[in-house]
Amino acid sequence: MKLYALCDQDMLDTKGVTLEEFVEIAKLHNAEIIQYRSKNSDVSFIKQQLIRIRKIYEGFLIVNDAYELIEYCDGVHMGQGDLALVDEDITKAIRILRSVVSEDKILGISTHNEEEVAQANSLDINYIGLGAFRDTTTKHDITGTLGDSLDKIASKSKHLVGAIGGVTLEDDFEHVTYRVIGSGLLK
Repeated sequence: MKLYALCDQDMLDTKGVTLEEFVEIAKLHNAEIIQYRSKNSDVSFIKQQLIRIRKIYEGFLIVNDAYELIEYCDGVHMGQGDLALVDEDITKAIRILRSVVSEDKILGISTHNEEEVAQANSLDINYIGLGAFRDTTTKHDITGTLGDSLDKIASKSKHLVGAIGGVTLEDDFEHVTYRVIGSGLLK
């Protein structure tokens, strides 16, 4: 199973880890993808962080939410709430995003249940993040966890699936391509 490393700026700040240290840890674990997320920074800061990552990391680089920075990375990941800010209709939101995030770039979205996975199957995206698998310290808006049902729900996706939320390097799934791990890499 492949590693998708989630580099959250708040997590880095809280744990006193530099961006470069996190990227080196991700590389040691053979991360195929690094997603950079900063919910509390302006676009200029996020751009600078993407440039810093690109200088030391050759894998796929995804930015969370800041689709206007697509030229600095390989793709964009959007959560359900952030998709709704683009358009209330998720199909329209994806169409709008695809007008910015070209087909040669990666577009992924978060899903949390079987209904959202079914809806994602009809969308022009490359992957879904599915979860939360278990409780996590980096997301405070989780309303429930999927636990053992995550793999069963993942089997219903036509897209690649990344298990999100409290996932560890030891977790194994049958229908999941990526373990998405953030602070778990720092232990």
